[in-house]
Amino acid sequence: MPKKEAYSAEKIQVLEGLEPVRKRPGMYIGSTDTRGLHHCVYEIVDNAIDEAMAGECNTIIVILNDDGSVSVEDNGRGIPVDIHPKLKKPALEVVLTTLHAGGKFGGDESGYKVSGGLHGVGSSVVNALSTHMKAEVYREGKIHVQEYKRGITATKLKVVGDTDKRGTKITFTPDPVIFDTTQFYMDTLMQRLRQQAYLTRGVTIAIEDARETRPEEDTKHPRLYRFQFEGGISAYVKHLNESKEMIGRPIWFEKETKDGVVEVAIQYTKAFQENVVSFANNIHTAEGGHHLTGFKAALTRTINSYARSQSILKEKEDNLSADDVREGLTSVISVRLKEPQFEGQTKGKLGNAEMKTAVESVVNEKLAEYLEEHPAEAKEIIGKCMLAARARLAARAARDSVIRKGALEGMTLPGKLADCSSRDPSECELFIVEGDSAGGSAKQGRNRDNQAILPLRGKILNVEQARLDRMLNNNEIKALIIAMGIGIGEVKDMEKLRYNRIVIMTDADVDGAHIRTLLLTLFFRYFPELIEGGHLFVAQPPLFKLSKGKDLRYAYTDEEKAMIFKEWGITGKEEEEEEEAVEESEETDESAEETDEKKPKKPSKKVNEQRYKGLGEMNPDQLWDTTMNPETRLMLQVTMENAEQADNVFTTLMGSEVAPRRKFIQTHAKTVKDLDV
Repeated sequence: MPKKEAYSAEKIQVLEGLEPVRKRPGMYIGSTDTRGLHHCVYEIVDNAIDEAMAGECNTIIVILNDDGSVSVEDNGRGIPVDIHPKLKKPALEVVLTTLHAGGKFGGDESGYKVSGGLHGVGSSVVNALSTHMKAEVYREGKIHVQEYKRGITATKLKVVGDTDKRGTKITFTPDPVIFDTTQFYMDTLMQRLRQQAYLTRGVTIAIEDARETRPEEDTKHPRLYRFQFEGGISAYVKHLNESKEMIGRPIWFEKETKDGVVEVAIQYTKAFQENVVSFANNIHTAEGGHHLTGFKAALTRTINSYARSQSILKEKEDNLSADDVREGLTSVISVRLKEPQFEGQTKGKLGNAEMKTAVESVVNEKLAEYLEEHPAEAKEIIGKCMLAARARLAARAARDSVIRKGALEGMTLPGKLADCSSRDPSECELFIVEGDSAGGSAKQGRNRDNQAILPLRGKILNVEQARLDRMLNNNEIKALIIAMGIGIGEVKDMEKLRYNRIVIMTDADVDGAHIRTLLLTLFFRYFPELIEGGHLFVAQPPLFKLSKGKDLRYAYTDEEKAMIFKEWGITGKEEEEEEEAVEESEETDESAEETDEKKPKKPSKKVNEQRYKGLGEMNPDQLWDTTMNPETRLMLQVTMENAEQADNVFTTLMGSEVAPRRKFIQTHAKTVKDLDV
């Protein structure tokens, strides 16, 4: 038996300086994909925003440079450049090369009453993950410059000239060894910067694209954008609702409490979905926290109290539920506090329990005042909530019927759901296919052990324009809910999910795209947990089957088809001649059969091309090889990186308002390629 190595002190590794960041970057920026890449920009921008919240800065500029670097400049006080008393290094160097070093730990003495960069790791982490970083500080009439490489100081701090500016400019180049991609997208950055401009009233935030070659997604944007909103979060709510039919004007109030400043903007719409966005010290708390809990509790209590005081709710009637008062609600909650406690470096959830009480008291007081002072708007809001309550009762009956039906049938659907034999959800997949013909091919071609097939007949209901009660009367939606096993609404339980992967598999035509969009709308509005948990996928069946002799290939795009033809030595005109040769050869065969005479055939290079219009055109083996086999298939995972943008897109494309949809179509009509009508 081999001798085991002793586990001793020499086996313990101590990572010094910024080594831990390069060793485990995901711990500090969440991931090393495009999301983590853009998070680096947010970290530097957040430091400039902190200066703005301290009242020391009113302009922030982000520049995407042609060499792949990004510059962030503000006109704040500038990072201190004097020598740190303990470390005997310039403060700038300490801040950018040391974890947990910053000016935001010392309370009021630091000059920051509130800040988002509470851990003191943001700038130094970005430095560690960059091949090169250059810091320029404009302070006390001088330009101070220092450079770093992968977090290590490369040059001494030096003065390179005089200036009448003040502030800080950080330029960094992300390290391709760390990141999966180093391609920045203007659209992604714009969403975040616009959000920050709404949250910081009166501050100008600009983004400039100085790259000669831009990603295709960014060519639709001008090279320079400036964001500045005097209306603050009230204007933000209006922006979120621009594609919806609104009820009254945004309600806005702000109050300073002993625990921090609470600012809230509220507006109801005639839609059925809620959209509540929360922030703490300008950091988007995607997972909520105590401030959001306090807001929801106060909203429900205040609206019920007002409805009872006005006798709109009768004595014997039940109170409006939390879901009733939030149907169609758009709201932004922003709190600013001295000692925020976030969960994780990416700051997804606020943990300060005192903010629940602070937000609750402010909303109770200010919203009650508004409802008393605006009786007409208050009546319309209560009417909207009462209608939601009636729909909820109808939906509960419909939902109970769906759940009861599923339980009675043992969660199977004879004749519709072809279930898999495995009962281990972690290895099971559900393919939602379009029509019976595709369903037949999929059922025959699948792996019966872990792949289930659910064919849909026709197009499901557009849930963007329907409440839950009407939605649950749709047989196709009902079948899908029972198949997944998690229920819906108040009784949804993700632990009961029967399939780890749910795959939308539709035809590559207009109808297929429409069905896919209807299904994505359903999942986004009623099952966002499936998207956030990484369970939802879109299958990518090939567009073409190409063969030359015994060489059989599948192409998923026109570009891929062209590459295969090029590999076979067929390009441009030659490709057209080849198609004509195949057609003429087929015609010759037909005429020969009719006349029983053998006529000479035009020689062909034996290249055959088949364009798949639907999955039903594939035989089971082809469908398995190209679209369902885990070894060879291509699937897109549905993610929700920008919930605000996703909400706006679904509202525009699937909502009841026609004008925003017409505007969208007119704007993007010229960019559509190969439209199949």
